[in-house]
Amino acid sequence: MNSSNDLLKELRIDRSAPPPSSRRGLWITLGAIGAIALLAVAGWFAFGRDDAIEVRTAEAVAIGGSDGGSASVLDATGYVVARRIATVSAKVTGRVREVLIEEGQRVEEGEVLATLDPVDAEAQQSLARAQLDAARSQANSIQAQLTEAESNARRLGTLVGQQLVSKAQYDQAIAQRDALRAQLVTARRNAAVAADQLDIAGIGVDNTIVRAPFAGVVIAKAAQPGEIISPLSAGGGYTRTGIGTIVDMDSLEVEVDVNEAYIGRVQPRMPVEATLNAYPDWKIPAEVIAIIPAADRGKATVRVRIAFKSKDPRIVPDMGVRVSFLEKTEPARADAPPPGVLVPGVAVVERDGAQVVFVVSDGRVTQRGVQVGRTLGDDLEITDGLAGGDTVVLDPPPALADRSEVEIAGDGTSNP
Repeated sequence: MNSSNDLLKELRIDRSAPPPSSRRGLWITLGAIGAIALLAVAGWFAFGRDDAIEVRTAEAVAIGGSDGGSASVLDATGYVVARRIATVSAKVTGRVREVLIEEGQRVEEGEVLATLDPVDAEAQQSLARAQLDAARSQANSIQAQLTEAESNARRLGTLVGQQLVSKAQYDQAIAQRDALRAQLVTARRNAAVAADQLDIAGIGVDNTIVRAPFAGVVIAKAAQPGEIISPLSAGGGYTRTGIGTIVDMDSLEVEVDVNEAYIGRVQPRMPVEATLNAYPDWKIPAEVIAIIPAADRGKATVRVRIAFKSKDPRIVPDMGVRVSFLEKTEPARADAPPPGVLVPGVAVVERDGAQVVFVVSDGRVTQRGVQVGRTLGDDLEITDGLAGGDTVVLDPPPALADRSEVEIAGDGTSNP
């Protein structure tokens, strides 16, 4: 009986006892929630996120000169060239004795640049001087003989009148006098020739001195003391042909090749704005000097010469330069619309019957409607809808839409 009661007591639920531990269940629940969250994130990355579209871009360039009163009608590229440049050499072949120039040195017209070994030229000069002295000495000797012969002729002329000497003696004295007169003329001419030869020999000595033909700056030093130079390069590659190269910096100008399809937009005396590649923020005023009346058949271009209106030591030969040919316009009114901008033609596309561009900002694009003006080469003038400095998408793909996320291809934007 007691054993049956004991068994019933063991089966009774003790409600006062503490609940069993549930930590293991809690960890299982948290693990399930984490797995669900990871699956959700992976699903969003796989299906819910839009892929960024890779695009090429360019920057819109404001049209107009630095004075605000001109509009660019054509852009071109070229190089700075010197109209007055010379590789200076001696007139004769010789060994260089001294070089007095260095690159970057300013020289004046007539300044000595170098000297050659003058031994041969000086020897020729000494010989010519000796020949002149001999010719003059001979002329003086004949002059003395002539003076004596003239005295004898006068004396015999008096005696023959008194019949103290024969007529034959008098005639002989006259003949000797006339012969000496002829010899004196020849001797004096020989002395004059010797004097000319001495002058020529002096020129030969002067030819061993190399002088600057005009004022300028030395841009190259080509010879060193001890080398042989020749204006004809008689020694092939082992013979120098010049001492150095001088450039007249006041003669610097720009030469550009303009596509013959657009040469009609360029006129002589037309204002130009030049920008050196080395100084992209420096706008240099210039103007068209001349349009060379010849076309390049291979490149289909016409060469145009452009003069700088201001000189500056930063401008040096062979620098790359970009020029904008400007067209004078009327002064802008207060209520006039702002000047347009220039963009590549491939940046403008048609969407829903309207011409639009896509402007990039903070990794996304904004679709803008634009008004298109003139066509300038491969570029288009945008009169409304864009501002200078805006970054536009080139060749927008059909999938590109307003607020689309984009990734710029390459290393950034490029200029039109």
